[in-house]
Amino acid sequence: MDVIIENLPLYWEGFLRTLFLSAVSGIIALILGTLLAAARVSPVAALRGFSTVYVEILRNTPLTIAFFFSAIVLPRIGVKFEQFEVAAIIALSTYTAAFIAEAVRSGVNSVPVGQAEAARSIGMKFGQVLSLIILPQALRTVIPPLINILIALVKNSSVAGAFFVLELFGYGRQLANANGDAVITVLLGTAFFYLLITVPLGILANTVERKVAIAR
Repeated sequence: MDVIIENLPLYWEGFLRTLFLSAVSGIIALILGTLLAAARVSPVAALRGFSTVYVEILRNTPLTIAFFFSAIVLPRIGVKFEQFEVAAIIALSTYTAAFIAEAVRSGVNSVPVGQAEAARSIGMKFGQVLSLIILPQALRTVIPPLINILIALVKNSSVAGAFFVLELFGYGRQLANANGDAVITVLLGTAFFYLLITVPLGILANTVERKVAIAR
């Protein structure tokens, strides 16, 4: 335990960096994913096509490739980042948005078609029907799976440690290299700080899921 106690400031710094990456990427992914879901049910064929291609490519591509493109390919074509955290946020948010889009789309499909038809019959346009009638109901039903996606996002943020971002896993790797006789202890300490984020989110997901089931 000495190695954990002695390096607690590094663990804490990595924890806060992971929390920051996850929070910012999660917010961006929620917004982008909702827009992609709206595009997938849009009457405009071009929007449906773009959203479908985006979601299918990102969902079936390893996260490492998204990081590679964001951290290495983009700078080579002129998109420079002063901090690697920006590249990590781009990779995490664009990748996670594809999964959020599918979750939201499933929620949209669960709303009875008659409600949308009734709204259109009184003259509401597609945007009004989606934002005022469909999405409020859909988002309530998909909150638990969305939280599970965000839990996966927290764990996926560890990939940033391989791309020069010193988050929790990055610091854990440094400490493991510097303390070869206490690798297991170092990794257990790293896992503990990840659990500080993921366990409360899991409890929140279960609580919301029970409340949604009761409301139904």
